[in-house]
Amino acid sequence: MNENKINIALLLGDPSGIGPELVTRLLSEEITNRANIIVIGEKNILENGKKISGKTCNLKFVDSFDKINFKDGSKFFLDISKGKNHDYKLSECSKESGESVLSALNLALDLAKESKIHAINFGPFNKTSLKLGGNKYSDELHLMAEKLEVKHFFCEFNVIDNFWTARVTSHIPISEVPSLIKKENIVKPIKLINEAMILNGIKAPRVAVQALNPHAEFGIEEKNEIMPAINEAKKIGINADGPLPCDTSFITAFKNKNHDCIVGMYHDALQSGLKAFGFDRGVTVQGGLPLPITTPAHGTAFDIAGKNKANLEPTLQSFKIALTMAENKSKQ
Repeated sequence: MNENKINIALLLGDPSGIGPELVTRLLSEEITNRANIIVIGEKNILENGKKISGKTCNLKFVDSFDKINFKDGSKFFLDISKGKNHDYKLSECSKESGESVLSALNLALDLAKESKIHAINFGPFNKTSLKLGGNKYSDELHLMAEKLEVKHFFCEFNVIDNFWTARVTSHIPISEVPSLIKKENIVKPIKLINEAMILNGIKAPRVAVQALNPHAEFGIEEKNEIMPAINEAKKIGINADGPLPCDTSFITAFKNKNHDCIVGMYHDALQSGLKAFGFDRGVTVQGGLPLPITTPAHGTAFDIAGKNKANLEPTLQSFKIALTMAENKSKQ
């Protein structure tokens, strides 16, 4: 293998969505030559993606990672078809699509556990198909964490234009949020996003922290939990600031460029601002895992699947983040 490059696994994503066409387009980008590339998936899904995008990809096909040799600079396709040639219908959720995605993901995670790959970048998954295919979790992050035997805190980061977000709580009812707004629960994502951004090349991230209550004053959580968490973060050298009122936090932190990232108390307080400013540019980073794992945040986009209309930029940015983080991690 080329010892001077890190190994990145590319997953095609849900075969019924825009992932395969985006990954085949990504492979034509010059930046992918900075890494040893292993695309993992079924051959017919790759071929369908190439047909839609019009790209050739120039991949060497293997059926085992042990047959890969990167010395000549080639990119590889690790075919997991095993004789299967299923006709995946575009723009439809299905058990078969979910099973295909899970097979590729589980293999990539196994290779990661063996330190054979150093980052994973995947085309969009469809949560309904994943569930039909056997995923018992509400999202792929928890599946990855279990497979990688992660015991410490982990959370999803969302990124637009190199501005990062993290959440104290995520996919839970709003009625359950207040009981979880505790100092120790707030400090964890502050620390984690600070570490991740340093790994992505930001030396001293400016971390904004959202309030929970309107105008950061109609409640007790700001005084009793959020401010103590911010102060604790400052004590360990994190440049934390807040609490910022949710309704203006993205104007202060993102639009006015006063911060590099923001930590919110609950899902919609962050996601509504993030998507309003850059829904079509978003990247998701799976935070707290032992290797960088990234994907575009826009989903499978069934409405445009097969039309070669998907914007490549979020996929390209997600690859760049995985690459940068893995390169910097290799230097530690």
